[in-house]
Amino acid sequence: MANINLLPWRVTYREEKKKEFIAIMFGVFLVACVLAFFWVSQANGRVDHQRQRNQMLQAEITELDKKVAEIKDLQKKREELLELMELIRSLEGTRSVIVHHFDDLVRAIPDGVYLTSLERVGETMNMEGLAESNNRVSSFMRNLDASPWYDSPNLSSVEVAPGAGGQANAFVMTVKTVVAKAADVESEEQGAE
Repeated sequence: MANINLLPWRVTYREEKKKEFIAIMFGVFLVACVLAFFWVSQANGRVDHQRQRNQMLQAEITELDKKVAEIKDLQKKREELLELMELIRSLEGTRSVIVHHFDDLVRAIPDGVYLTSLERVGETMNMEGLAESNNRVSSFMRNLDASPWYDSPNLSSVEVAPGAGGQANAFVMTVKTVVAKAADVESEEQGAE
């Protein structure tokens, strides 16, 4: 038995083990590559999914921004319409006021007073006219002061108007117009009857 040489068997066994080791290493490398591929694919899939969600959210945000702009525009139009409606209500509520102003003005003008110019700026009426005497101008101012539709008559100037004859005077006056309360007007109208 001393003549048995085990060296070729060991070399063959080592080569088989080496081939087996290389095959296992190749298998592990292959499995690692497959796992890495799946892991990268899954990560890329998640990133793509998140990008799609972000794009969808961005599209929704853009759509909501448009709707918010439309809502703001509609609110602005609503406010403008409400202001217009309020203006129309106030005009409808006070449209008879101008009639009362002119009616009381006619009643307040005494005989011998003639208006040559009448102008309304805001709540102030500017009047120019001729009067036969200063007493008539004073009477006109008292009548305006007593009216519920006028307030604070103010005589700006009185000048002699010799061209109008006798003791005629040219006057310039301002008076504030007010909206009289319905109760004051009704009591005045009942008193007049």
